[in-house]
Amino acid sequence: MPDDADDEDLLVDVSGDDALLAALREAIKARDNVPARFVETGKSAYAWRNIDAELAQLTYDSDIDERMVAATRSETASIRALTFSSARLSMELEVTANSLLGQIIPPRTGTLEIHTTAGTRVTPVDEIGFFTVDPKPHGSFRLRCRTPDGADVMTGWINL
Repeated sequence: MPDDADDEDLLVDVSGDDALLAALREAIKARDNVPARFVETGKSAYAWRNIDAELAQLTYDSDIDERMVAATRSETASIRALTFSSARLSMELEVTANSLLGQIIPPRTGTLEIHTTAGTRVTPVDEIGFFTVDPKPHGSFRLRCRTPDGADVMTGWINL
């Protein structure tokens, strides 16, 4: 009789392994079915670990302004303007067909990081606070400006 008990335990273990393998297959299948945009959003949320950076608020968007005055204007502007403001500095942006042109106020040198889902690139800010981002980022992006005097300012995620 002890041999029969060992055989039953073996069957239980095998069926337990089958159930575990089936659960693992389902987990892998579920992971493959997660939409790519959902994964990108999760990664972007995790990337907000720059707690030291001051968040710049969008204070002006010409696209919104254009819609408000569309009835009084005969043609629309070809350049979109955005302004982000914080206690330390403001970033004024002009969105052209191929690039972003910008200036930090008050003017000073620094670096501008362009964060996208594909990674981060850096562009210099010259002594009058001017910078160019060429080519213009596609999809979601955010900007982080750092200056030698200690300003560290980041925008929220932007979609153009």
